[in-house]
Parts: sequence; structure tokens; C-alpha cells
Amino acid sequence: MAAASVQSLSTLLQRASIEDHEEVLKACNAALKKSKNDVHAQHAKAVALLKLDRYDDALRVLEEGGDALKKRASLEYAYALYKCGKWSEAADVAARLGSGRGAKHVEAQASYRAEKFANAAEIYKNLSNEDTSLGNEQNDIRINTLATNAQLLWKREAGLAEAIRPTREDLEAFETTYNAACSSLARGDLRQSELLLKRAKELCKTSEYLSPEEKEVELFPIAIQELYVLIRQGKFESAEVLVKEISFNQQHENPYVLHKLFHSTQTPTDNDKLFEFQKNAIVGNSHSLDLLVQKFDGVIRSTSKALAQRPYPSTSSSDNILSVYNAAARVQDKTGQKAIQEIRPLLERRPKDVGLVLTVVQLYVAIGNITSAISAMENFMRILEESIAEADQDVRFSPGLVSVLVSLYQLEGRKNHIRAELGKAASYWRQRPQQPTALLRTAAASLLHSTDPSDLAISQELFNKIHNENPADRFATAGYVAAYATTDARKIEADLENLPPVQELVSDVDVAALEEAGVPQSSSSIAATAAVLAGARKRAANDQNVQSKKRVRKSRLPKEYDPNKAPDPERWLPLRERSTYRPKGKKGKQRAAERTQGGIVNEKTEEALAASTGQQQKGSSGGGGSSKKKKKGKR
Repeated sequence: MAAASVQSLSTLLQRASIEDHEEVLKACNAALKKSKNDVHAQHAKAVALLKLDRYDDALRVLEEGGDALKKRASLEYAYALYKCGKWSEAADVAARLGSGRGAKHVEAQASYRAEKFANAAEIYKNLSNEDTSLGNEQNDIRINTLATNAQLLWKREAGLAEAIRPTREDLEAFETTYNAACSSLARGDLRQSELLLKRAKELCKTSEYLSPEEKEVELFPIAIQELYVLIRQGKFESAEVLVKEISFNQQHENPYVLHKLFHSTQTPTDNDKLFEFQKNAIVGNSHSLDLLVQKFDGVIRSTSKALAQRPYPSTSSSDNILSVYNAAARVQDKTGQKAIQEIRPLLERRPKDVGLVLTVVQLYVAIGNITSAISAMENFMRILEESIAEADQDVRFSPGLVSVLVSLYQLEGRKNHIRAELGKAASYWRQRPQQPTALLRTAAASLLHSTDPSDLAISQELFNKIHNENPADRFATAGYVAAYATTDARKIEADLENLPPVQELVSDVDVAALEEAGVPQSSSSIAATAAVLAGARKRAANDQNVQSKKRVRKSRLPKEYDPNKAPDPERWLPLRERSTYRPKGKKGKQRAAERTQGGIVNEKTEEALAASTGQQQKGSSGGGGSSKKKKKGKR
């Protein structure tokens, strides 16, 4: 009789249409008291708990039910895992369910929260192409697709994101408008993002489907994103107005008060956990506040402990930012060369630390020492290149580090070094299964200008691969044609028709204006021409007796200087040779008369002059003799 009653109760639960989930839960508990292993009752109880948003309890029931219940309620099990923040497990369970649309939605959502955005984008693309969507499902797919593409752009995986332009219909809903604004922000289009955020805010405020409480919840992240965009654009006055609209509890500039408020904020848990890039920002803010309140030792200890648990070397931003804050805590408030001297010994102990070497490079660039920055980067690359670890090689040729070195070479105009570096990177990655497309495109274009046949061969191979993957890509087609134009013209004959004709490319060029402007000159030739013109102008001014008026200091002018009077033309002659000179006294008049040409000669004066001249000649004729008397001294 007991078994029959349990069976009948389970049958009743299967056929019941009770809308009150609490009543369903009571009935399930009653059935499970009589039979703990009743799979039907366990399943109904798990569903009731999910309907009541008791996700932890639902997951516990499904876990305790064993494999039989998990197999029967796989979709509910995946959804419970997803709502409890176990996203990777949820995606795996949902993926094993097959092609059901419900399971696909759970897998896509779980992949999105697990930051597997490429997988989520692929699932939403397949769902949108199917014609079996129900109700408002297509709108949800559109919203989630735009959000996924925005996340791919944020993670610098633009090659995996679709080139989706928001439609007129998208701009009629605040969710899709907000996601389009995030995509514009990820691409760096701040102005477009600002306009879309303002529209999303207005659409949210005027929505007829949201309650005032729901509107407040939705408006908060939109306003925070708009505030960020305004600050990035330097629109601080508009940002201050927006801050007053946001319901912040307290605002302080005192770093010690900010430190206290920051650490008193609760950390999101379960399904509200932050994405990786959001957690990195929070960790960075925490360390920044610790540095502001001079907790240098604490930052050194916490970052050193975290670095010891991270892979080394690493290209992850969350790993390398720890090295930056560790270095900042060690140098404290030092900058420039003093900071470099403090960090260099640390870099010698951790020679493969990406964050540390980039900090040193940035400090060198900040003081204008590009050569030392290149040297530090080259030493770091050489250490990784000499390593036998495969992970070290991946870091050595990572697109980010290669781009840093290439940018430094560009600052000093080292074109050969740029081609050599890009050639090495291309040779490494073209042998790997996962290839960075952007790096290979840049390397192919750079090696195309090399005179080395081996570099041209690499460029041909790269352009051939890129062109085959996307024949509609005009850049790839043009590079493919240019690479084989001098070696195998027959191979590119069919692709020449796909390129735009020359007339179309130069249709907007004003040939007459170009001829009138003349041949463009380099900066050095322009400077030389300017110097020649300046010299010609100076010579012309001298020829025309045009003298520039120079400012004369008052201290160098005579006391009785009058600018209105003409200067004395004999002012440069000695006083005795001026026409206005009049000697004073008998001796002065006598000497003046003797010097006068054609005057009376005094015989006594002539004799005295001859005698003095003879004595001078006699005294200067001896080689080593001297007429001086010997001084007396003590013996």
C-alpha cells in the first residue's frame, strides 16, 4: 500500500498544474519523506526551487540525487550551476545535451560569464540563423549577440567578432543601444559611445515596461559608463554635473577616507561576480589607494605573494599589473632615472618579468632615452629567445611585445631592425596552429619592401595564406598581387581584375594643384632651403644699407647722452689727435708745438733724443751681459 501511495503521489505531481511553487515544494517534501530515492519527486522539487530563485538549494538537491537525477534533469542541473556561478561546469553540462534550444541558451550564457566569448558568439550566431525561434527569443539573441561582440572587442579579439552595425530597430531599445555604445567604446570611438549612451539613458527613462525601481537599477551602469567616457574626453564640467545625478553615498578627496570607503564595499559573489578585466581594475584601484596612503610594505608583500602563484613569464595583464605595482611600491615616490636605478636590480633578479621590463622601458621613454629603452627590450627578448621552454618562446613572439619593440625602432627610424623583427615573428607564428592575424598582416606588408629574397618569400607565403582565407579582403588581394608581381606574374592575372582600376583610385586627385605645388621636400631639405633664403635676405639687407636697430643698455651710454644730437665723428680717435684738443700749461704747449709738422726744431731736444736712443741701443746689443748691480746680502 505504501509503495502504491508513493507511486500515485509521483504520478499526481507529474500531471499537476499547481501555480503556487510553494505548494509544489510541500508536496515533493511529503513524497520524499516516504521515499528518499523518488526521482520524480526530486526532479519536481528541483524545478520548484529554481522557480522560487532558491538556486543553491536546487543545486544541492540535484547533487544529492546522484547520476540518475542529473541525467533526468540535465537542463535544470546546468541552469542551477550557471545561477550559482559555476559557469565552466554549466557550459560543459549544457554542451552534452545536444541541439536543444534551451540547452544552447544555457551554454551560451554560461560561456559568456566564463569569458569564453568566442564560443558564445558562435552559439548565438547559429541560434539566430535558425527559423524555430519562439516569442521574444530573437530579440534576446540580438541583445546577447551585441553584448558578446562588445566583450570580444574589449579582449582585443576583434577578428572573432562580427562586423555588426546597429540597425534602426536596435536603437529603439535601451539594451541594444547600450551594447552598441560599449562596442564603440571598445573600438576607441568615444564620441559615438557618448551619443549612444545618452540615447540609451533616455530610452530607459521613458520605458513603459520597467518599474521605477527597475529603471534605477538599469540606469546606474549606463550613467557610470557615460561618466567614464566624459572623463576620457576631458569633459570634466559635464562629468561633475553627471556625478550629482548618480546616487553616490559619499565623495571624498582625502586618500585615507577613500581607502576606508573602498575596503568597506562588499565584493560581488555568485552570479554577480566581476569579469576578469573588471577584477583587474578593482585590484589596481586597491593597490593605488594603498600607495596613496603610503602602505608600501603591504603592497610589496601582497603583490610578491600573488606573483609567486602566477605563471612566469606571462602575457596576462592581470599578472603583469602586479609587477607594476610591486615596482611602484619599491621606488615609492621616485621617478625618472632614480626610479630606474631602484628597479634595475629587481629586474636582474626577475629577468623574464614582462610587467617589470615594460615599466623600465616606459620610464626610459618618459625621460627621452629611447636608445636605453631599446637596449632593455632587446636584452629581455634575447633572454627569452635563448630559453628552451616553449612557453617562453610564445611570450618572446607575443604580438604585444613585438609591437612595443617595433614602435621603439620606429622612434629612431630603424627600418631594417623593424623588418628583421617582424620577419622573425612571422617565421615563428606561421608554424603554429593559432596564428595572430594582425601581426602576420603587418609582417607581410613590411617584408614586401625588403630587398632580401628570403624576406620576399615569407611575404609571398603570408599574403597567399591571408588571401586564400578571405578573397574579398582588398588588402590581402593587393598584397598578394604585389608580392608575386615581380616573380610570377601569371599567378596573379585572375586577381588583377578584383583590384580597383587606377582611374578610380586617382579620380579625386587634382593633378594641376599637385604640379603647381611642386615636388614635396623632406624636412631636412626644407630646413636647408630656409637657411639659404635667410642668408640671401641678410645679404640683400646689407646691400641696401639697412641696419637693424639694436637695443643698447643704458649702463653703456654716456651720462650726458642725447639721442637727438649727432655723435662726434672723431670719437674713436685718441684725445691728443682730435682737432678740438688744446693742451694746458707751458710744457703741454711746448710738446704740442714740437709735434706740429713744419714747426721750429729745438737743438737741445734733438741732442737729448739722440743720446737716449744710443743708450737704448747699447743696452740691448749684449747677449747675456747685464749692467745691474749685485744685491748685497748676508754671508
